[in-house]
Order: sequence, then C-alpha cells, then structure tokens
Amino acid sequence: MTAPLDLLDLSELLSDEERDIRDLVRRVADDRVRPQVAEWYEQGTVPVRDLAREFGKLGLLGMHLEGYGCVGASAVQYGLACMELEAADSGVRSLVSVQGSLAMFALHAYGSDEQKQRWLPGMAAGELIGCFGLTEPDHGSDPANMSTRARRDGDDWVLTGGKMWITNAPVADVAVIWARADEGVYGFAVPADTPGFAAREIRHKMSLRASSTGEITLDEVRLPGSARLPGARGLKAPLSCLTEARFGIIWGALGAARDCLHTAIDYATSREQFGRPIAGFQLTQAKLADMALELQKGFLLALHLGRRRDAAGALRPEQVSVGKLNNVREAIAIARQCRTILGGNGISGEYPVMRHANNLESVLTYEGTSEIHQLVIGQALTGLNAFAG
Repeated sequence: MTAPLDLLDLSELLSDEERDIRDLVRRVADDRVRPQVAEWYEQGTVPVRDLAREFGKLGLLGMHLEGYGCVGASAVQYGLACMELEAADSGVRSLVSVQGSLAMFALHAYGSDEQKQRWLPGMAAGELIGCFGLTEPDHGSDPANMSTRARRDGDDWVLTGGKMWITNAPVADVAVIWARADEGVYGFAVPADTPGFAAREIRHKMSLRASSTGEITLDEVRLPGSARLPGARGLKAPLSCLTEARFGIIWGALGAARDCLHTAIDYATSREQFGRPIAGFQLTQAKLADMALELQKGFLLALHLGRRRDAAGALRPEQVSVGKLNNVREAIAIARQCRTILGGNGISGEYPVMRHANNLESVLTYEGTSEIHQLVIGQALTGLNAFAG
C-alpha cells in the first residue's frame, strides 16, 4: 500500500534537513500527543504548560523567528512542523501557532527591546505562555469596529473591554491585547497578573477540546506607557499577525486530513463486508482516490507558498488566503468523507476521524472565515472592496 502523501513521491521535493525536522516532530507527536489526546479531548483539558516546555526544548515555539532563543527555521520547516502537530490534533497545533505566530510574532515584530527581552526567551523555552487578544464577543470578522478601548491617563494607559475565543488565555502569562485609542488601534503586552485582567475558561466546546480557550475581561486595566507595542499602530499590525498564523494553518490542515485518510485506508483494507475488504469495492476506492488527489494538491500549494516565502521573505495576503481557503476546505471534506468509510465506527473516539472533523470546524472559522478569504481573493482579482457590501 502507498501512504497518502507518497502517491506522487512528494517527499522528494524536500531537503534532507526538512525531512529530518518533519520526522522529529512526527516522533514527538506520536510519543507525547497521540497516546493521550483522545482522553484530553473527551475531558476537555490539555496540559498546556507541560507540552509547551517539551516543545520549547525542541525549538518549536516561535521556530521561524530570529534571536531571543528562537531557532530561525525556514517557512517550509515551520510548515512541516505544523502539519505533523495537527496530524495528532488541531488543538495542539493551535497552542504552538498562537504562542509563536501570534503572541511571539507580535512582540518580535512590534515590541520594544525591553519587551522582547522580557518575554520572548521565556516564551521560546515554553516557560512563559502567551495569547493574542483581538477577537471580541461582538466583533470577529470585523476587528475595525472593536469595542475594547485604551485611554491615556498621564503616563499610563487604561484598557477596558473584552476578548473572546482566545487560545491559551486561561493559562497565559502575557496577553497581546489590541485596543482602540483616540489615535488608532494599538497593541499592548499585558501581564496576566495585572489588576483588572481576568481570563475565564470557555467550557462545553464541541471542537478543539484539547485546547485551552478563554474569554478575557479588561476592567480598568492600568498599564505603564512601556506596555504599549511601539511599532504597532493601526489594524495593519494585528492583521499581519493573522497572516503569519494563517500560513501555519495552510500546512496544519493537511496533517489532519492526512491522518484521516491514513486511518480510512487502514480501516478499509481490514474491514470486511459481503465477504471481502471494503477497500476492494469501487465506490470506496473512488472516495480514497479523490481524497488522495486533493491531499497531493494541497501539499503542493503549501510547499509553493512556503518556497515563495523563504525566497521573498513574505507572502501577499491574498496568497495566504488562497492557501487557507483551499486547504482547510479540502481537509474538512476529507475528514467527513473518511468518516463515511468508517461507518458507525467513524463517530467513535477509538478512531481520530470525528475528532479531526470536529476540530476542523473551528479551523474553518478562525483566522478568517472562508467568506473573508473569498473576499480577500475577490478584491485581489477585481480591485473592488466587497467587505461592506
């Protein structure tokens, strides 16, 4: 039998170093995450700090950043790590993405030297946990109208408002909070022990259950002027952080899809009905072939974007939107189709397929819904902004 991503020998497109990193992260996911993730998912808990320390020792946190304890990996290397982590669970990849591509990237790109020295080494080591507060209860896809406010009071800033669906918030040591001031949107590095800051765990999730998700309230949170990220002013700053995180999702979703397809192939070749394995029936093989085809295409797209980013240093937002829209959409379709191959067993926690499918429902929505990415692409094609129409 051929493994899903071996159909076109796509590993040959990777360097030896890239394959080594992929294999290392795969081993870590196999050893540390897979044996327990079904239980974490069922219980709605995850040992964030333990995992962060282990990932930090391997250089996986902020791995694509330079300095401050970060290893300075390439975009493709980072993408491959995301793919292997999400093959184990989307929630675990989200932990790494939010820590490195949102919170750490914001501090790295827009923070002062003092802020970088204070937070980044500990975050890279997994000793400190960060979160990224942009989404609000009433403002998800429309951050320009955020309600959280920052007002000056002498040399201090005072933050008031709330953030919702914030990964890592309940366990975070520092929150990167975006708020609207008279001068525009600013970012702040807010220590979690600041009076007036509170983060409550969001319970009863049906998706990303092996992930710590919180609601942040900011009740007259007083910060010194040094807490503001000096390089961040306007929405361009937080949106650039989202673009950074979306790149990891392009790769990560492929991991979830690959794990579903691998599970479906193993199941179909061993499950017998009508006197033979169901993998021997034409309808089942048609499903497997179509899913494998989309997986190959998604990998080639992710690799193309990664190579472009490594060569040019950045990708245009619409290029990232193409990758996120396509790969998450195809991944969730693969997960749902694999569930049909497993029949009734497809809903059992004994297999990872339904867990991946449920997780991908969140991945489909966060870091920009499919509709938002369609509009980003549409604007690039037409030159017309349809967001408000």
